[in-house]
Order: sequence, then C-alpha cells, then structure tokens
Amino acid sequence: QVQLVESGGGSVQAGGSLRLTCAPRAIYSPYMAWFRQAPGKEREGVATIDNTGSSTYADSVKGRFTISRDNPKNILYLQMNSLKPEDTAMYYCAADCPPNYWGQGTKVTVSS
Repeated sequence: QVQLVESGGGSVQAGGSLRLTCAPRAIYSPYMAWFRQAPGKEREGVATIDNTGSSTYADSVKGRFTISRDNPKNILYLQMNSLKPEDTAMYYCAADCPPNYWGQGTKVTVSS
C-alpha cells in the first residue's frame, strides 16, 4: 500500500521554472530522491536528500535545481529553475537509497 504521488509537472519555455511535489503515503524514508527519464533514454538520478537535509545533485542540474523536504507533512519537493530543453523528461520520486519505492511520474516539457 506504499504510494508515492508526484505532481507539478507541465510545459514551460526555456528559462522557466517548475516545482515538483512528491506526497508519500504509508511510508516515511530518511532517504528520498528524484529521478528522470527522457524518451528513449535510461532513467537517471537527479537529486537526493536525507533526513538531515543533506543533498546531492547530478552535474547537469547543479545550481539550477533544489531538492527539499517538509518532514512534518512528509512531502518532497524539487524546485527547478532555468529550465533547459534537455530537462524534458518524466520525473519520478523515489524512497530509500538505493530506491525501493517509486512514483508513477510527472511529465516536464521544456520548449526551445
């Protein structure tokens, strides 16, 4: 009955911003992450965060994306700024490191 529900995706122009939300149900994990998968490509890690707020980022998004979490509400966020067309992908929330649980994804499209 564990469920991770992502939201906040959409279509934006290059340079725009989006904030993704992951709302876990029936789970709390000290380790959470965002992954993404572009059409025809393998899933890749985007950012991770632990229970203390310590985070890591893929080089491709460093300086543009910020991962955060609201522990009392058990919500995970991904703030995405200065979006580029190459950021276009399905974005997935994941719990545990390495992940044991995955959301269904939210689509992000960045136009040129």
